[in-house]
Amino acid sequence: MTTSFRPARLYPAQHRARRSNVTKVGCPRSGGHIHRLPKREQAEAKTLLRAVAYAPSRAEAVEARDAFGARYGAAQPDAVAVLEGDWERMVAFHDFPEPHWRHLRTTNIVESPFASVRLRTTAAKRFQRVDNATALIWRLLLVAEKRFRKLNAPELLRDVYEGKRFEDGKPVPEGRRRIAA
Repeated sequence: MTTSFRPARLYPAQHRARRSNVTKVGCPRSGGHIHRLPKREQAEAKTLLRAVAYAPSRAEAVEARDAFGARYGAAQPDAVAVLEGDWERMVAFHDFPEPHWRHLRTTNIVESPFASVRLRTTAAKRFQRVDNATALIWRLLLVAEKRFRKLNAPELLRDVYEGKRFEDGKPVPEGRRRIAA
């Protein structure tokens, strides 16, 4: 299950559409592409899809997509059609700072903090008062928070919040921004 959860305080309303497109980065819904192929070709297809997802620039991602299309277009047009349909969502992370790509590719962001809590829900059900169970769960989350991975390059969050544009993970100069708009 791939989720895209970014707190609103980090990414403002003008980025919601862009942010919602980041749900299929990484090896995006690889089952959606790969399961349409014969099993003997799935390993090679997975390699080609990873080349798309981990390309350092949008242009290289396009080259990798074209290589996937050339390899499987005639024999498996369904797999190529799914890739084309998911294209903008797959390369959306190029519109964010490069140090943040690792976090945007991460799957199961919401579930990870609650794994330790889920292990202890049976114990929490034994409490007679809801307040006691809530206190236990809260304390478990506080302990789990100490192991959370910190965001790479947190200083770039202000640029993202202020709406500065990024192309291939690099900030777009102010002059180019006006011409493009």
